Amino acid sequence: MAKKQKTFRPKPRLPKGMRDIRANEISAMNNMLAKLKEIYELYGFEALETPAFEYSDCLGKFLPDQDRPNAGVFSFEEDEDGDWVSLRYDLTAPLARFVAANYDGLPKPFRRYQTGSVWRNEKPGPGRFRQFTQFDADSVGADSVAADAELAMLGADSLEHLGLKRGDYQITMNNRKILDGVLESAGINPSAEENELQRLTVLRAIDKLERLGQEGVQLLLGEGRKDESGDFTKGAGLEPKQIDQILAYLAASSDQRTDVLGNLESLVASSEIGQEGLKELRDIDDLLSAGGFKADRVRFDPTIVRGLDYYTGPVMEAELTFEHKNEDGQLVRFGSLGGGGRYDGLVARFKGTKVPATGFSIGVSRAYAALEALGKLEHEKLMSPVVVLVMDQENKGDYQAMVQNLRGAGVKSELYLGTSGMRAQLKYADKRAASLVVIQGEDERSEGKVTIKDMDAGAEMSKEIEDNKEWREARVAQKTVGNDELVATVKEMLEAREKALGNNEAG
Repeated sequence: MAKKQKTFRPKPRLPKGMRDIRANEISAMNNMLAKLKEIYELYGFEALETPAFEYSDCLGKFLPDQDRPNAGVFSFEEDEDGDWVSLRYDLTAPLARFVAANYDGLPKPFRRYQTGSVWRNEKPGPGRFRQFTQFDADSVGADSVAADAELAMLGADSLEHLGLKRGDYQITMNNRKILDGVLESAGINPSAEENELQRLTVLRAIDKLERLGQEGVQLLLGEGRKDESGDFTKGAGLEPKQIDQILAYLAASSDQRTDVLGNLESLVASSEIGQEGLKELRDIDDLLSAGGFKADRVRFDPTIVRGLDYYTGPVMEAELTFEHKNEDGQLVRFGSLGGGGRYDGLVARFKGTKVPATGFSIGVSRAYAALEALGKLEHEKLMSPVVVLVMDQENKGDYQAMVQNLRGAGVKSELYLGTSGMRAQLKYADKRAASLVVIQGEDERSEGKVTIKDMDAGAEMSKEIEDNKEWREARVAQKTVGNDELVATVKEMLEAREKALGNNEAG
């Protein structure tokens, strides 16, 4: 006798670094996105949407030159013509492609905002996912640093509109040109093609200062560093004297913007590009001060460099300064939840001429986690459904008519679609967080009546109810009315619930 072949059943598992998001979180996310949209539109930015994936060669010159360009991005080869496409790793590179393709028809500067998922082919970890949502604002075609200053102001206003108070966050700014000036003073030509990889390694090492500390950064500026898992990251290969100059640059921080500018002056005194970067920060300081944005909201910090290679001038980060307990119960700072900067060379890749641009991005998932830690999450006002129970399967059409009447009056409602009895239907309504349930048994139908129960007020009693007779006798938090009064009574009970919930929140 032949052995019966075992049926293959795939495990219901998620890819590494991915997650499912349920209704409660989606509700709070939507509320956050609506608030961010308010501020971004208040600043005069208009909406844009671009595809989830792009041709890989459009995403940036900094992608590794490999047969399969998948380091940092998720890529696949099109069957039709053999071109490689990649899931977008941010919303900025697709914007550059859009502007280049539509340049002549766009106003200059072109001011757009966009929100959507982005994907990073990176090693996942606690709170670090391979798919996450960003909310960006960009000005393309504005060469004045007034555009950079404006985005710093937008970042601060956006975080406060989400519910963060001053002292819980800070926008920190720097200028890539100043770091290039420091490298130049250390004997490294930052614009030389042969130094491009070394410069990028230095930038990424500095960008890890908060996570790895000075010792870790010092190793990455030198020969390299081995992490806890044993993986080795090759360093920038700088000489000890050059490393000291970089560390001196990182130590130029201060609580006041003017003090930072003074501390950096001597480090780039002999560098033209460094002096240019200092002047831009001075101009930004004047604009921030004129707008009433003091250092408690926007400050300068030489350690802010941003890891991506396309930034060419001012850069910024949105940093959360409050402490919270991590998964191990330790008090830690929350850290960065967004940032951006100037990228004057990104559109030029397509057009061959300089197109100035600057942008700012908020990591929505990080912002969600921060507001959750502070107890400041706000959910959309979503009305819980009214569930119409089916007590007689032979007359299901009558119950469907009730649902349609409720929906016609704008009441969120649904028909129980299963075949279980009353107790199971009540359990279902409870799991659906139903506001009310509508019940019509044989006796109610014969009398032309219907019973409406408030699920919250009668929750405890409903656990013990076994049948319709017991339900009628209990009559907990319920009303029995004529069929023609169903819609009006449901709306009246929902209004009473909403009022009671509002009073509880106010109390």
